[in-house]
Amino acid sequence: MPGERAPEPVRDPQECAVLLAELLGRGGAVVLSGAGLSTDSGIPDYRGPRGSLQRHVPMTYQAFTGATEDGPAARRRYWARSHVGWRVIARSRPNAGHRAVAALERAGLVRGTITQNVDGLHQAGGSRDVVELHGSLDRVVCLACRDVSPRERLDARLRAANPGFAPEPPAGEVNPDGDVDLPEEAVARFVVVPCERCGAGPLKPDVVFFGETVPRPRVEECAARVDAARSLVVLGSSLTVMSGYRFVLRARRAGLPVAVLGQGPTRADATATLRLDAPLTPVLSGVLDRLT
Repeated sequence: MPGERAPEPVRDPQECAVLLAELLGRGGAVVLSGAGLSTDSGIPDYRGPRGSLQRHVPMTYQAFTGATEDGPAARRRYWARSHVGWRVIARSRPNAGHRAVAALERAGLVRGTITQNVDGLHQAGGSRDVVELHGSLDRVVCLACRDVSPRERLDARLRAANPGFAPEPPAGEVNPDGDVDLPEEAVARFVVVPCERCGAGPLKPDVVFFGETVPRPRVEECAARVDAARSLVVLGSSLTVMSGYRFVLRARRAGLPVAVLGQGPTRADATATLRLDAPLTPVLSGVLDRLT
């Protein structure tokens, strides 16, 4: 807020756990999570020390729909790479950080979670009140008829259309959007399937691509959750994109305390009331030990 001095980051994990437990112990917190929460599940974040943006250019909505390049070629490239990456996402398991958030929800200390992640690990870890701000990779939507179908069904169809297409991604190199790098010759021979319902429409994962707008009703739902909260706790997000950072700004305008836990700089370093620069899993496990 104007005129306020930014807090000095706290880096000792035990001290971070004590401070975050004090805030969460008041109850009524809403969690805003990012890719950093899933790194201990084997899914790299975007902008951390080993972030995927160092080696990977995410698919944009404009490329996928043909606004900036050949749409069919862009969609073939995406689906070939995502078909391989989905295997890694699908077998990923929630880590202690996800389970801690779920336990704090069950204890009545966390009111709900807004996640920027598309991996479904919050729900797999036991959280029940989750808004997927950027959608989820386990659903597919047709851009023509808007039919929504399970990713497992598409995976089976792609396997049938591409017998023998089974490259394995290098360990640790699946990206938060479920994409992996593949040789161009592998991409060139990949066969993309259309929507089963209308038979023509191109399929897209039910996620918000870079360059795409988060649906307004979803933004309004998240804003209402922040308005009803007693605090906002950011876990593992650099907050570089406005889709998540807007809720930090909203919380601070309302006078709510905002805690940011994650390693490395974030967009909210001058905005947060509590800045915790430490690994998420040990801190959240420490918080849970103190509060449950």
